[in-house]
Amino acid sequence: MNKTTLLIIEDDEDILLTLRDYLELEGYHVLTAGNGLEAIELLAVTQTPNLILLDMKMPLMNGWEFAAAYREKFTQRAPIIVVTAAADAEQRARDVQAVSFVEKPFNLDILLDKIKFHSN
Repeated sequence: MNKTTLLIIEDDEDILLTLRDYLELEGYHVLTAGNGLEAIELLAVTQTPNLILLDMKMPLMNGWEFAAAYREKFTQRAPIIVVTAAADAEQRARDVQAVSFVEKPFNLDILLDKIKFHSN
């Protein structure tokens, strides 16, 4: 059984649940948050995940705000993969110092390959 923990931060419930279910079937332990603020609150009471999948446009606290708060509040940090529908996905990933990005709509096999590569 894979002991790797992933945190998905995504405000679109359909995408969030699809990703969670798929990744759990692949053997990952998956935590979820509907926005950056919820994620910060979750991270304050849980162990650091191995990897974070981060949407950028969300209510309450967007991806940029989350990344800034995450770096400010936590010394032990997980790598981030940006998951966005924006045309400038690569730039958004650079903006938050992410290790990679995946464009929506995404191919689950490509996403899984990036997760495997960056969560070790």
